[in-house]
Amino acid sequence: MRIYQAKDYQEMSRKAANIISAQIIMKPDAVLGLATGSTPLGIYRQLIDWYNKGDLDFSEIRSVNLDEYKGLSADNEQSYAYFMRTNLFSQVNIKPENLYIPNGLEEDIPKECSRYNNIIKSLGGIDLQLLGIGNNGHIGFNEPGEAFETETHCVKLTENTIEANARFFASIDEVPKYAYSTGIKNIMQAKSILLAASGKAKAEALYKALYGPISPSVPASILQLHNNVYIVADEAAFSLIREKGLLPDQEA
Repeated sequence: MRIYQAKDYQEMSRKAANIISAQIIMKPDAVLGLATGSTPLGIYRQLIDWYNKGDLDFSEIRSVNLDEYKGLSADNEQSYAYFMRTNLFSQVNIKPENLYIPNGLEEDIPKECSRYNNIIKSLGGIDLQLLGIGNNGHIGFNEPGEAFETETHCVKLTENTIEANARFFASIDEVPKYAYSTGIKNIMQAKSILLAASGKAKAEALYKALYGPISPSVPASILQLHNNVYIVADEAAFSLIREKGLLPDQEA
């Protein structure tokens, strides 16, 4: 596990984007597992900036998104498909046929989960999986208590997650209660994993993920068992780990 400390959100975003850009340069047709939410926004802005400067080429990149709200169409402004188009895909030269996101309108849950698992397998697996971390330690929409061996599945979102995502909706009542999410097994099969975290609100979850017991009650804790994980976080997110004297000087 490599741990990279950043002063603030901007520096965290740049350092995380550096890792993704290295993957793109080393393997131009890489399969990237991408995430949504507020954490990766700065990362995507940095990647777009480097693309506009001619430093990155997305023309052969394949993208597999972590999750999608069940019940929202790809054209819904709150959908993750819309988020990705707005914040990354429409601003780089990635090909539409190379973009894969769960179909939030598919009512047949086993059918959609099987379809998405087969897509990941057909691509040869994920080369680099980008993750954020929820306040309760979830990664993707893999909530506390779920089995580690789960692949793509439909998740009933916890109240904690619904409340955290309510800021993106007009009211908490509009937040979908279910989502399709790639599972812990899908994530752990990625060749490398990049976990980005920012802000004091993530401090306890990050501490439990990196230094607590490995348990489904903290889904991100399973990352301790992966042999190629990058952790990039700012001072606020690392604050609890630092207070406990566990933070390496530079990397680990």
